[in-house]
Order: sequence, then structure tokens, then C-alpha cells
Amino acid sequence: MVTYAAPRLAAAVVLSKAALQPLIDKLRARQFSVIAPVVSESAVVLEEIERAEQMPIGWSTQQTPGGYRLVRGNPGEYFGAVPSAHSWKRFLNLPRTDLLISRKTEQGWTFSPAEDNAPQLALLGVPACDLQAIQLLDRVFLGSYSDPHYLNRRHRLFILAVNCNVPAANCFCQSMGTGPKVKSGYDLAMTELPDSFLLYVGSEAGSELLDGLDWQPATAFDLGRAAQVEQRAERQFKRTLQTEKLPEIVFNRLESSRWDAVAERCLSCGSCTMACPTCFCNTVEESITLDGQLARRTRLWDSCFSMEFSHMHGGNSRPTTRARYRQWLTHKFASWKEQFGDLGCVGCGRCITWCPVGIDVTEELRTLRGMEAK
Repeated sequence: MVTYAAPRLAAAVVLSKAALQPLIDKLRARQFSVIAPVVSESAVVLEEIERAEQMPIGWSTQQTPGGYRLVRGNPGEYFGAVPSAHSWKRFLNLPRTDLLISRKTEQGWTFSPAEDNAPQLALLGVPACDLQAIQLLDRVFLGSYSDPHYLNRRHRLFILAVNCNVPAANCFCQSMGTGPKVKSGYDLAMTELPDSFLLYVGSEAGSELLDGLDWQPATAFDLGRAAQVEQRAERQFKRTLQTEKLPEIVFNRLESSRWDAVAERCLSCGSCTMACPTCFCNTVEESITLDGQLARRTRLWDSCFSMEFSHMHGGNSRPTTRARYRQWLTHKFASWKEQFGDLGCVGCGRCITWCPVGIDVTEELRTLRGMEAK
């Protein structure tokens, strides 16, 4: 066997599928917790793994508005069931984060920031849409104000991204310019072939990880096979969204009757915001132990669909489902661009899949586009 030195940046190499386990072992030896897709309770979710065979090999999904089902896919395929039910934001913007700890002593109360012992995480199998979502969250949490908890986790991250072979039926990342092929922001990115992975090196950390593993430089034939897979994925999208002048259109339809129509269906349950990889609304709670000796301030995920979220002194600024749905969609597809320079949607389709009543955001936006400005 020929031994190669660590590949250079932007190089493409071929890694056998059998070599995925040594790659995982090497990450774990470097004290990374490896997070990857797994099958749990009839869905593909994200959990820590130790072995490659824990991944959803040979599984795919059928997704419809309000529907999700695991089905058998191509035998031996590791990444045929993307996107996962979970979004990767839960490992960066934690659902629950302690901010402040207060302890009662004989001299009085002491206050100290909560310890944030963030682990090193290796995210294995991040699709293009979710990779873009992480970069959008970077603008939110590392912009004018840098959130120390997010920053701590972001700096301890290794990302192995994946180009989608087959987009799910609810995906529209191609319309958003976020997929199905990854562009940047990864340490390693891969295209899965029937017998191997074609890996693209995106960072020094990615290059170093491959050093000593059983890989070979990609040939023109390998690159051609990968290009065919990537191009085939681009032709298989079933859902699209026209984004030209979208913020302007949404802002011009704030008094449209369409908001009433969607409000009749919407349950204000917040499932779309919990599943969304970019939603970041939160609330802060304070609690105290029963003995009165320790108090804790905690940041929790929240949703703009919650009645309490928009409650303030004197009343509620968004008391109706109409107002709350309009706030969510307007922020995601209009005012987010004013705030952060891009739309807040990456086209993963999770909000469509996990909406209990099957509201399709692409349909709502298409309808608004065709209506008269009001």
C-alpha cells in the first residue's frame, strides 16, 4: 500500500467506506465527541456515536407536508436520509443554557457566571443547508454582540459536511442557494459514491485528520463520478421557491387576507421554530432550590408562536395567530435580510415536514407573490 502525506487544502481524495470507522476512531482519540445521524424512534436524529454502523445505513425518508416516514433506501448508503429530524443548532445554541449561579452563604449571596464546559464536537454528515444555517447563526450570535456560550462551542467544532445525493421531497435548498452541494465552512466535505467517499479538504484540521488514514488522491474518473452524483441531485428537487424581490413582496403584503387564511389552519404550536435550523428566539427563567440556598438563571429556547413570548407590560403585541404567523414568516423571509444580510431560511423543509397541519411555507410565499400589494 502506498503511503501518502497529509493532503493539501482544497485537495480531493478517495476514502473507502471501510475507512470511515478509523476516521471516527481518530476523532475520538483526539477527544472529540462524534455526533452523527442515527435511527431512533422511527426517525433519523442526531446523537453521539462510537461506531460507523450506528448510522442509518440503507435508510431513506418519505416526507410530505405534515408527514415523515422512514423507508428502505439504497443498501450500503450512509447519508440517504437527510435532512435529519433534528437540526444541528442544538449543539451550538443549546436548548437550555445556564447563565448565572447564585449561592447563599453566611456572608450573603454570591453571584458567578455558570461554568460552560463545552466538549469538542465533531459533526459528521452535515448537509449543505445545515452548514449554511450554522453560518447564519454565526452572524446572529457572533455579530455586534458575541455570545460567549455560542462562541465557546463554535471554536471547538470539527465539521464533516456531506453533499446530498437525493434531496427530500420537502427540500428547496436549491432555490435558496444553499445546496445541495456544500460550498464553504467545513473541515472536510464528502460526496458518497456506491463504494467509497470522495472527500474535499477544507481546512488544516481536515488535512491533519486524514494523515495516516487509508486514502488515495482522487483521479479524473473519481471526480467525474462525484460530479454525476451531485448533478443528479440538482435535477431531483420537487419543491421550489422564487426568491427575487421576496423581502419587498412580503413587506408589501402585511395586510393581505392570506394571513387570515393561514391562521385558520395554524395551531401556534411552534413546531416549525423548534425544527428550524436558524430560529433563535429564547427566554430567560430564574429558579431557586427548595432549601433556598441556590438560584439559577437559565436561557431556554422559545418561539415567536408562543402567546407569552410577545407579552409585555400593558398587553400583548401579537395577540392573534395571524399576527404571530406573520411575524415569523416576515422575519424569516424579509427583515432577517435587513438584520443579517441574507434570508433566514436555508430551504431544509423541516418546517413543512413537522407542521402538524402541513402548512407549506413555499405555497404561502407563492400565494403572497401573486396577490395585490396591501
